[in-house]
Amino acid sequence: MTSPAECVNERDTVQEAARMMKELQVGMLPICGTDERLAGTITDRDIVVNCVAEGMDTSSTKVSEYAQGKPVTIGANDPVEEAIRTMQKHQVRRLPVIDGHSLVGMLAQADIARFHDKNSTGELVEGISRD
Repeated sequence: MTSPAECVNERDTVQEAARMMKELQVGMLPICGTDERLAGTITDRDIVVNCVAEGMDTSSTKVSEYAQGKPVTIGANDPVEEAIRTMQKHQVRRLPVIDGHSLVGMLAQADIARFHDKNSTGELVEGISRD
């Protein structure tokens, strides 16, 4: 897990989120609301496919447009097997890690690959990559 997690504010623009991703060398950022609670996530793919490709102005489009619904998360005390099941079920490569209502880190597929057994990693990649 990467901790602490950098958060983009829901009032920030997509362009600001892209700059943060570049600086932090990450492909996804959690979106935090004004109450500092997790409001969603935005990925580099969201920016390219759902913003740039549609001709939206990244300097005026707010990341809050991507904070729809309840984000998929994992609890800070949950076992890694639960994280793997959650990633497979929702076909996501990254999970915000929360403790109560506080964002405490980010867990990536790469973290599991580096620190967990090879069989679990293979199952995770297969589960995330299915149609």
